[in-house]
Amino acid sequence: MQQLSRPVRRAVLVLHVAVSVSWLGLTLGLLALGITGYRTGSPGTAAVAYLAMKIFGDWLVLPLAFASLVSGLVLSLGTAWGLARHRWVVVKFWLTLVTVLLSVFSLRPGINHLAAEAAAGTPAHDVSLVVAPSVATATYLFLTAISVLKPWGPTARGSRLRATQSAEARAGRARRGGIKGAGLRWWGGKPGLSRAGSRRVG
Repeated sequence: MQQLSRPVRRAVLVLHVAVSVSWLGLTLGLLALGITGYRTGSPGTAAVAYLAMKIFGDWLVLPLAFASLVSGLVLSLGTAWGLARHRWVVVKFWLTLVTVLLSVFSLRPGINHLAAEAAAGTPAHDVSLVVAPSVATATYLFLTAISVLKPWGPTARGSRLRATQSAEARAGRARRGGIKGAGLRWWGGKPGLSRAGSRRVG
């Protein structure tokens, strides 16, 4: 993928941070509602909590999940970080992908099931809607931490690419140094010419 220009890279970075933080805030909200629905002794309160979770699930979970994944991919492939050059990027990508899949195939179906029971007047107490947002919140906090700290070193592929780039940079400097040295030797070895110009001296 072609490297992003500086304005585009900054815009995508702002988008990625915004949707990632929103995703974390959403899971915290779902966790609060899930705990409320599970612990309350009032069927009416449980029904309201599960129906509110469905609203969040229908409108926010998937858009934020996919926006975070796609913007992260664009930043990885369109910048020097790459997708497979640093261990923290690899870990973040796979964890994000897993959480997106769990949101699609586990979290939303569970929310919809309990919301349907709540709408029918028989809200159930299901601990799964406490566990799932808890795991998701812990995962997003971990992803936020490694995005800021950027721990661990490069992957094997990243090390090879870094070594190749360093060798090319050294070779470029050597070529430029050789050309400059050859120019100085040419002026210094030309009879009757000064280094400052081509006028004969004496």
